[in-house]
Amino acid sequence: MISCIIIDDEPLALELLEDFISKISFLNLVATCSNGFEATNILHTQKIDLIFTDIEMPNFSGIDIIKSLEYKPHFIFTTAYSHYAVEGFNLNAIDYLVKPIPFHRFLKAATRALNIITEKVEPTPTIIEKPSNEPEYIFVKSEYENLKINVNEIKYVEGLKDYIKIHTANKKPILTLNSLKNFEEKLGLSNFIRVHKSYIVSISHIHSVQRNRIIIDEKWIPIGFSYKNDFIKKINC
Repeated sequence: MISCIIIDDEPLALELLEDFISKISFLNLVATCSNGFEATNILHTQKIDLIFTDIEMPNFSGIDIIKSLEYKPHFIFTTAYSHYAVEGFNLNAIDYLVKPIPFHRFLKAATRALNIITEKVEPTPTIIEKPSNEPEYIFVKSEYENLKINVNEIKYVEGLKDYIKIHTANKKPILTLNSLKNFEEKLGLSNFIRVHKSYIVSISHIHSVQRNRIIIDEKWIPIGFSYKNDFIKKINC
């Protein structure tokens, strides 16, 4: 058995990875941690073979956690951001999983960890699997200019009759003349899903799911009845 912990500040991500681990017979989940301080306390008191850690977390990032450890267990990064990949592999990560993570990809990484840990072989970088038809950025027309938006910064998109409002991580909302249907096609749907006739959300930015609503930051987004089954399948893929 491989003893492991999960570190992620997003409750939904913790739940999903915990569910994945429960389905893999050779993994023994010791703890789930919502921040790096909880994790380092466990890592200093218990023998852990494998860490699954997010990267972007408040105060203490996943990369900071790994760099701070004198004795480093093997680790796999689980993150919404592909641009940390080079640094991740320079730290000798076993694998680098880009959210939303499908189970088959998680299983592949876990199996690779098993082979490395039990056979004592050195990890070699893997190619990040990224759908080729999904853009890293898009341009949208707002007022008198075309604005460039990084796709991974989009939190959710709100439909307002003939307009849509794009809510991002780093900027104030962007209003543009478009329909949700057209914008849905432009985005690609690996990390995005339509959850209501008036909303598309980024799975990576979901904080929690409560019955028939999604929480992103302090915004409550309804889950429409006709969209609910597809949404549940998506987050449990």
